[in-house]
Amino acid sequence: MNETVRPSSATQPQTQGPLQLSVIVPTFNERDNVTPLFQRLQVALAGIAWEAVFVDDNSPDGTSDAVRALAVGNSRARCIRRIGRRGLSGACIEGILSSSAPYVAVIDADLQHDETQLAKMLGLLQAGQADLVIGSRYIAGGSADSFNKQRAGASALATEVAKRVLRIDVADPMSGFFMIRRERFEQLAPQLSTQGFKILLDVIATARGALRIVEIPYRFATRLHGESKLDSMVMLDFLGLVLAKFTNDIVSLRFLLFAMVGSIGLLVHFIGLYLSLQVLAVPFAEAQGIAALLAMTSNFLLNNFLTYRDQRLKGARILRGLLLFYLVCSVGLLANVGVAFSVYNQQPIWWLAGAAGALMGVVWNYAMSGLFVWRKR
Repeated sequence: MNETVRPSSATQPQTQGPLQLSVIVPTFNERDNVTPLFQRLQVALAGIAWEAVFVDDNSPDGTSDAVRALAVGNSRARCIRRIGRRGLSGACIEGILSSSAPYVAVIDADLQHDETQLAKMLGLLQAGQADLVIGSRYIAGGSADSFNKQRAGASALATEVAKRVLRIDVADPMSGFFMIRRERFEQLAPQLSTQGFKILLDVIATARGALRIVEIPYRFATRLHGESKLDSMVMLDFLGLVLAKFTNDIVSLRFLLFAMVGSIGLLVHFIGLYLSLQVLAVPFAEAQGIAALLAMTSNFLLNNFLTYRDQRLKGARILRGLLLFYLVCSVGLLANVGVAFSVYNQQPIWWLAGAAGALMGVVWNYAMSGLFVWRKR
């Protein structure tokens, strides 16, 4: 569900010709930064026909209300409020595709990006010198000195991994500050992942060298209000994205996470089976049932926390989701056994049959879980 807020025509300000630039601002709990950022954009983009599209993931702090209040007095601001979806990449994609401007920029709401570089970025695109302009912290004149040692190290490692694995010749592919021709983005959008935080890396990897890229330096500032959205899951999202692009998108980021959780579930199953047999002295059939139930429960909780964290079930919906997950996995188990038995009859190699059955089971569980348990609303 999207709720798009547009001011009345009576509040339209005078602009210099047709809309030239849309500035996309993904937000979550950034209420205190909305007005200061907008004011900075007004100064930086004076003389340019622009708009600011705040894409808010239903922030509980009232970020969308702050944008509404801003839009009442200035039609350059509008808000897309997303319900039931989370994630910076998905927010950027929706914001960019909602725009009619020929050029679109992405900038964080936390005031850490240098909005004064936007006019220069636009000039490079309009002059035909680039398809994509990146605000870079890692070229001469740029800086990420505001990072603490831990974040600086993680950023450097991620940058090096992306450059080596995906063969990307960009100094700062992890930047969240960039501008691109909207028509080029439209061409790439169907292949982009809506999960994760590294939309720029996804764009560059998906383009496979087809974009003319220019980097300009900027100094990454210190956050003034609110808290960083980066957590321990971001690195996992990043690695999943790299693997997905490395396999030419044959395997999606979400599927990789689902399969990883399934592997953990297999370990939980074996531990539960061992304890039931050796410690509780339960007969094998009952022990297998207990182990399977433990594995399915751990898989559900981990998938809810990790794989589908942008659609995370909460409150009473968790119990309903768990019961549906039990049902889905039970059918998946039958599919697993059926495929394994068929393969074994044709070629009596136990590990090959087991692997075929397990693959069938995880594909079934993944497809049905997305359809019934964590379906988008």
